[in-house]
Amino acid sequence: MQKARKVLALVGNHAVAYAVKQAKPQVLAVFPITPQTTMLEKLAEYIAEGELKAELVKIESEHSAMATIFGAAVAGARVFTATSSQGLLYMTEMIYWVGGARVPLVAAVATRAIAAPWSILDDHHDFVSKRDAIWIQMMAEDVQDAYDLTLMAFRISEYPNLLLPVMMGFDGFILTHTMERLEVLNDEEVDEFLPPRKFNLIDFEDPVSIGQVADSSEYIKYRYYAMKAMENAKSVIEEVSKEYSKLVGRNVPGLVEDFMCDDADYAIVAMGAWSGDVREAVRRLRGEGIKACLLKVKTFRPFPKELIRKYLSEKKAVLVMDRAYSYGLGGVLASEVKSAMYGLQVPVYNFVAGLGGQDVRPSVIVDMVKKLHEGTLQEEVWLV
Repeated sequence: MQKARKVLALVGNHAVAYAVKQAKPQVLAVFPITPQTTMLEKLAEYIAEGELKAELVKIESEHSAMATIFGAAVAGARVFTATSSQGLLYMTEMIYWVGGARVPLVAAVATRAIAAPWSILDDHHDFVSKRDAIWIQMMAEDVQDAYDLTLMAFRISEYPNLLLPVMMGFDGFILTHTMERLEVLNDEEVDEFLPPRKFNLIDFEDPVSIGQVADSSEYIKYRYYAMKAMENAKSVIEEVSKEYSKLVGRNVPGLVEDFMCDDADYAIVAMGAWSGDVREAVRRLRGEGIKACLLKVKTFRPFPKELIRKYLSEKKAVLVMDRAYSYGLGGVLASEVKSAMYGLQVPVYNFVAGLGGQDVRPSVIVDMVKKLHEGTLQEEVWLV
């Protein structure tokens, strides 16, 4: 008989730390930055109390944090680190080294606005800035999602013949410091879902260090094979999500998640914590006779363009909510959606809001969709 699962009340940082503890990494690299600091502090507690047997490396910068777990992962260890905002920017050089080298590891990013001006509050500019770094990028909606995706990230990254790093993003303070109810798996269940890593990227019987230098004729091949791996990752993510859903006894989608999209006239596309606000807005709009729905993007890279087209091709209009903006182009998520929908006769509108921790209530989303329904919404709207 299966042992009863625990139901806990945890803030998002501690939920991710709990999942990491259950994943049993051998090496952790820690450097504090708000709002992820308490996650790595909790992991240090687990090690000090003997609940996690791992090497905790206290380093001098985020750049060194990624360099440390990069080397440990190449040597065969399961590894983890976390960062946010300016820390992720400082880590960027090593982020690209890891992605280009196709090294399986997991990092959590507590999303936070980028200076200047200085802010410790949430938006998605840091997370989406790594969209071309050859990392799988997944975004959580709530604390349960952050826990689930952390476990799934280790499984996906170490999936046979895939070999890609995974970045799990979750909204700073909105999730990192908010306490919610979540169900956690038993350790034995995690061990079954995530068996010990049994492969190295170097041969210890004949160790060779290779400088990753390629001439022009070879370099493009590395990028081509990385492109193929990222495309293959879509099916891997779906497969792992099915495995995990079966394990937990509830549906945990991997690429996208829809809410009331079957008969909807208008779709709201969102990513991250404010997807919950969109759900509430959809309920209110339905109550007023406007058939709206939510299409939540869970995997930002590889971008699920085929599913975007599938879910949105028959809608009257689409409203994309963005917490990140590409100057001269538009909202980052909206630009991705427009590209995926090229050739379809469905207008796409962009709502840019929530930057620097700005509060966005369901009533504001309802108002945007009503204007869309009335034909009075501009193609790009900023909440200022």
